Amino acid sequence: MAAWDVERLLLTGMQRRRLLMGVSALTSLAIASQFSRRVVAQPKFSDYPFKLGVASGEPLPDGFVIWTRLAPQPLNGGGMPNQNVEVRWQIARDPKMQQVVQKGTAIATPELAHSVHVEVQGLEPNRWYWYQFKAGNDTSRIGRTRTAPARGDRLQKLTFAFASCQDWQNGFYSAYRNMAREELDFVVHLGDYIYEYGPDLSKPRQHNSPEIISLADYRNRHALYKTGFHLQAVHAKFPWIVTWDDHEVENNYANLIPEDDQTREEFIKRRANAYQAYYEHMPLRLSSLPKGPNMQLYRRLTFGELAEFFVLDTRQYRSDQPCGDGLKPRCAEALAEKATMTGKEQERWLFQGLERSSARWNVIAQQTMMAQFDFDARSDSETFNLDQWDGYVAARDRLFNFIQQRKVANPVVITGDIHSSWVHDLKADFSNPASPTIGTEFVGTSITSDFPAQFIAPVTAALANNPHTKFFDGAFRGYVRCQLTPKQWRSDYRVVSSILDPQAPASTLASFIVENGQPGAQNA
Repeated sequence: MAAWDVERLLLTGMQRRRLLMGVSALTSLAIASQFSRRVVAQPKFSDYPFKLGVASGEPLPDGFVIWTRLAPQPLNGGGMPNQNVEVRWQIARDPKMQQVVQKGTAIATPELAHSVHVEVQGLEPNRWYWYQFKAGNDTSRIGRTRTAPARGDRLQKLTFAFASCQDWQNGFYSAYRNMAREELDFVVHLGDYIYEYGPDLSKPRQHNSPEIISLADYRNRHALYKTGFHLQAVHAKFPWIVTWDDHEVENNYANLIPEDDQTREEFIKRRANAYQAYYEHMPLRLSSLPKGPNMQLYRRLTFGELAEFFVLDTRQYRSDQPCGDGLKPRCAEALAEKATMTGKEQERWLFQGLERSSARWNVIAQQTMMAQFDFDARSDSETFNLDQWDGYVAARDRLFNFIQQRKVANPVVITGDIHSSWVHDLKADFSNPASPTIGTEFVGTSITSDFPAQFIAPVTAALANNPHTKFFDGAFRGYVRCQLTPKQWRSDYRVVSSILDPQAPASTLASFIVENGQPGAQNA
């Protein structure tokens, strides 16, 4: 039986028991039964089993997901025996874990790399909780997480950070060191959590294997990234909302179309491996459990009446990049009506959600730059990045037309991918600077991934041909901190002095605000 089918098999008939045990614990027990293995309650590990830390995510008003993975030898397949292991967990109101409000047992199975995803329910909205795991005689670090506000709550402030693109080889996670010191409600990661490439000896640190293909490869690569001390610290301090881009599988893949010359069958298997390892290492709900090469990742999260987040997946369903991909003038393919970033079903889901939303701020969290940008500084020619929404013009037009016609309140797009910082006014017609501004896009730089220095001057020169672009920086790495109130959105571009120094401090490079009811960014 395929590993990705296991958890799904045994959900039927469990609803009556949720109040007693919690759905994730039951599902894990069912997995153990399905494989007819003895559950080991007092295992003996070859080393400390919680080396990959703890994490939480998917905040709802009554709960969240807490995650860990047992891996005493994280870079060597995990180092766990081929047996099911009992993992105890508890939730408390205090950081010393003395006021325990919930506890239970989950089963870590070999089929899911001994990862544990506990969906905690029945908690109070809009408050901090602490959590911890125990397996055998070993105890994890204590994590902190937070429930979302109640759906109708008139929330006065919400603070989060978003990040992306953390190539291990390029440098150190000093950005996360600084993020861990922020006062945030949650973190949004917009993709490229890992990179699939083999080692590059010219970089300050190297990947742990050649380019990854197999499930074991992807597990070891995720484990390598998860050993990052500062990354673990941010996971342990805040709940995360995650989505992927391309490098979690392969650079610039589109749906079931690989970048290189793999056969379709080879790439389907590779994508299934990558998706399973991604689920195993992220604090995601059971609803995101992959089935082969397919995984449900787009979803909606609400924070009182203040904000609704639409988390997109622009890789799994997109049509192939037009015109042969790359930086070049558009061909007819880039304007085709059938070209899609999201697929029809996700696009319909997004439009329905935007139309029904009563939130003050409607946030589209996604991967590649949505605004048009002509990279050519000459006035008589054009150059576009066709992996971005500029290669899918009709799909972008459909979204912008919908936002304008349905008068969606305060649409703000947050974006990663391009390893540089940008701020755009989203225009109804980018070819006409006088056309209405229908929203705002904040594009965050990378945690470590390179923006080639030789591209900075040409992009800067091209800004004159893109008057809707209010800010660009390609020199610094970091993250974006956002604070929302009913009256205003503020984005602070937080950057580190160097990714070669693990202790590098952060500073605010630039700040922008969006006023309620007035789309478009202004300098703070």
